[in-house]
Amino acid sequence: MTAIAAMPHRMRLGEYGGGVGTSTYQRLMILVVIFTAAVALIVLRLASFAMFEDQKSFRTVSASYVPERGDIVDRNGVPLARTIAAYAIWLKPDEIRGDKRQLAAALQAIFPDEPTGEFYAKLTGDKPTYLRRRALPREVSEVHALGEIGIEFPREPERLYPEYELAAHVLGFTDLGGVGRMGMERVLEHRLTDPTLRAEPVALSIDSRVQGALRNELSHAMASTHAIGASGVILDVNTGEIVALSSLPSFNPNKLDAAGMKNEANGVTQSVFELGSTFKPITVAAALDAGTVRDLSRRYDATAPLHIAGFKIHDDHPMGRWINVPEALVNSSNIVTARIADDLGRKRMETTLRSLGFDRRPEIELAEKGLPIWPSDWGRLTTMTIGYGHGIAVTPLHLASAYAALVNGGIFRKSTLLKIDPDKAPEGRRVFSAATSARMRQLLRMIVLDGTGRNADAEGYRIGGKTGSAEKPRAGGYAHNALISTFAAAFPMDNPRYVVVVSLDEPQGTAATSFQRTAGWVAAPVVKKLVPRIGPMLGVLPDTRRDVDVSELMPLLWRSGGGH
Repeated sequence: MTAIAAMPHRMRLGEYGGGVGTSTYQRLMILVVIFTAAVALIVLRLASFAMFEDQKSFRTVSASYVPERGDIVDRNGVPLARTIAAYAIWLKPDEIRGDKRQLAAALQAIFPDEPTGEFYAKLTGDKPTYLRRRALPREVSEVHALGEIGIEFPREPERLYPEYELAAHVLGFTDLGGVGRMGMERVLEHRLTDPTLRAEPVALSIDSRVQGALRNELSHAMASTHAIGASGVILDVNTGEIVALSSLPSFNPNKLDAAGMKNEANGVTQSVFELGSTFKPITVAAALDAGTVRDLSRRYDATAPLHIAGFKIHDDHPMGRWINVPEALVNSSNIVTARIADDLGRKRMETTLRSLGFDRRPEIELAEKGLPIWPSDWGRLTTMTIGYGHGIAVTPLHLASAYAALVNGGIFRKSTLLKIDPDKAPEGRRVFSAATSARMRQLLRMIVLDGTGRNADAEGYRIGGKTGSAEKPRAGGYAHNALISTFAAAFPMDNPRYVVVVSLDEPQGTAATSFQRTAGWVAAPVVKKLVPRIGPMLGVLPDTRRDVDVSELMPLLWRSGGGH
């Protein structure tokens, strides 16, 4: 009876428990259905994006990565300037809670280049200010660890130059507001900040590898000769593109301090000098074109100094005899070049120099361009001295562009720092005949083979060029102990591709240069070391089986030797 009576009670309990299980199961099933529906909706939505909004999505994502200021790259795409999100350290003095003297000392330990007093002055000021306009992540972490709520760490756009000083005078820099203040940063200001254009980097004509080699060789030469400055440029003779440009001493555009600001002047495009005997080939080319020199074997009197208008023109290494045109160039005779210039006359000399742009600032995008010193009183003596590079002052870039025209067939093209498509090279303008240019290639090669430029000869690269050493002007005359020593070269002379101009400012003679400070001893060797480094980078390989044919002219060299 008792067992029978208990059975209904247990059944009721079982019926109650079964009800709970059923309810839980139903809830789970509902959740599963909802979850499945949500997943299905997401999948369908993603599929919709993929099918119908792919291009729109791509554009949206791409646009989010457009820099505030466009990148600048070299001709091979190597980054030279780009904008990044950098750290700043911002101070709100009224929110500082700790001891301000202790905090100033702690900050000075993190930033030892700034005195404790300056930090304390900022901490006790009445206005928010930068503790540090730019800081490294490590420095930010250390300041953050100080635990002050009155110090914040905003991210701000910063212009970064990954190669530091490598191309400082080409790139220039931006100010704290992000505006270009020098170099191509200034030239390209609109292009780099245009929202429709800044996503695409601007490619310069510079090759970072060649730029590095040029800077390295200039730096070595400057140090070894104790020069106060050095500059160099490498120019494509067929397009006018500047493949490398360096001016020393330089500056770091990432952090332009007072010392760096003193070095902002661009020695290639701004500094104007009398470039001495490098002008002699230009004078001879003008005479060949004008017909005042028809026969290179014609001899000129170089037995004694030339006296004109109370002025004496002499040779540093007198030949003491009558010499022909190739001998005059190979041995760098001022006397004979002056006579050739005299025969050419002022009008034709002036026309040649103006056609090469020597009467105006160099043709280049940069704003930093020097104005040549043009003769104010041009008489017969001026024509003669200009013939050998005195009485007129131009920049090394002027000279490089002129030498390009001398060797490329006679076409002058303005120089550029922007990369040019191979099929869009500018036509330029003719300044020398093709025949004259061919003859100058021979003569320039002879100067390196057997003349004052022999220290520039690098086996297999067929270098041609001319030395030039000129005293720097001073009040009332010239400084006899201060030279600008320049070597202007081209290679390979059988098919010229590039011009190289190297200048050293006030080099000193050393044991390595036989205590000479003229261009043949200090500037020409730079080219000899440089060309084998950059030739392969530029597609010019050494070949001892090829050279410009000078066989018809070599017999005219009765004797060669020293010079300047």
